[in-house]
Amino acid sequence: MEKIQLRQEGIKRLTALSRQPKKKQEKEARIAPLLFASSTWQKAATIGLVRPTTIEFDNLPLFIRGFAEGKKLVVPKTGPDRTMVFHEVSEKSSYRKSSFGVEEPEHHAPVAKEAIDLLLVPGVVFSPAGYRIGFGGGYYDRFLADFSGDTVSLVFSEQLNADWQPAPFDQPVNKIITDTYRKGEQHEL
Repeated sequence: MEKIQLRQEGIKRLTALSRQPKKKQEKEARIAPLLFASSTWQKAATIGLVRPTTIEFDNLPLFIRGFAEGKKLVVPKTGPDRTMVFHEVSEKSSYRKSSFGVEEPEHHAPVAKEAIDLLLVPGVVFSPAGYRIGFGGGYYDRFLADFSGDTVSLVFSEQLNADWQPAPFDQPVNKIITDTYRKGEQHEL
């Protein structure tokens, strides 16, 4: 199946899951504690993450936990040249929706890529090897090409699909955490 079709099917699955709020919240409640218990989260001082759309993993509790633990949280802003720059945010930060419908921080100082210890990478479809199909802009693949920090994706089991091959420019994440599977563990899809 082509990436465009996989992306469309993935968005349909995420949309269907978002229409079942109780089920979605139960899955998120299984995934978040696995992230918080990981050494990756615990050792990270600066964490990059996006403000979620309604169909994605609701990571707003991650913001609350990160601020409570004194972590520096950084959120991306996209540029016209398909790049991302992360900006430090606080509990009082204000956001503006981008043309993609994603909230981006207003009036904050940029943070160097090298300063980010952990990047929580969103996506639509994920392979067991950590490759992902995003929403189609290529922003994360470009950012990850020379990113040296840890990368983790929080993934609903509905997003897992082993029946596709990544393109040469696709960048995998180091770890996938889902409601049924974590990259690196034995699992049959």
